[in-house]
Amino acid sequence: MGSLLSLLLLILLAAAYPEGGRVRRRRAAGAQDLGGSSPAPFWVRLSPELTAVPPGGSVWLNCSSSCPLPEVSSLHTLLQRGKTLSGQGWVAYQLLDVKAWSSDVHCFVTCAGATLGATARITTYKVPRSVILEPPVLVGSEYTLRCHVTHVFPVGLLVVTLRRGGRVIYSESLERFTGLDLANVTLTYVLSTKPRDFWLPVTCHARLNLDGLVIRSSSAPMTLTAFAAAWHPASKALAFTSIAALLGILLAVGAAYLRKCLLTQSQA
Repeated sequence: MGSLLSLLLLILLAAAYPEGGRVRRRRAAGAQDLGGSSPAPFWVRLSPELTAVPPGGSVWLNCSSSCPLPEVSSLHTLLQRGKTLSGQGWVAYQLLDVKAWSSDVHCFVTCAGATLGATARITTYKVPRSVILEPPVLVGSEYTLRCHVTHVFPVGLLVVTLRRGGRVIYSESLERFTGLDLANVTLTYVLSTKPRDFWLPVTCHARLNLDGLVIRSSSAPMTLTAFAAAWHPASKALAFTSIAALLGILLAVGAAYLRKCLLTQSQA
């Protein structure tokens, strides 16, 4: 009896197996048909991908694609938009009054129901017009160093460094400044010196770190000398007073000598 049941089971499985294979083949063929009906791929570009403009300037971005008949082409940005020009496969957008130091702009194109996008970045910065280190002022054993960085943007990404003889003596990051306008920056630092520091050149350096783009400017060197006190107003006043006193003494001595000579000649 058991043998008869086993035989019946084998016959049933053999009959069902070819049908199952046909079902699997039909499913595979259906998947291939579905894949073949998907739209052909296309590309989208937004150029230039990276551009820099002066604060408050404008820029044109071109959004192009390989889609022969795009359904929708749009630009997403927080920047102020100006004119728009278009042609076969491209649309150009004008962006105005760019002040944020870094802005991402996105372009999207829809073709045959599929949407692709591209991104460009606009940076805004201004290289310092000048970096000026004033002549050092010596008071006692301390120098006052004052460096001016003019017409720079963005100030929040500026680092000002003082070097003496090629070695960094002070550095300050100005990341606390968040203004969106050109600015002038003045850095003041008091430096204690020793005799061995005299005659060493001091320079001021300005550095902008713009996400990998580093811009450097530097001042003309100034030399630390023991005679720098002459630049200080109090030292000038003291020097003038000393010279005036010395001249007074010399005049008094000269007048007394001349009077003595005249008296001697009259007695003779």
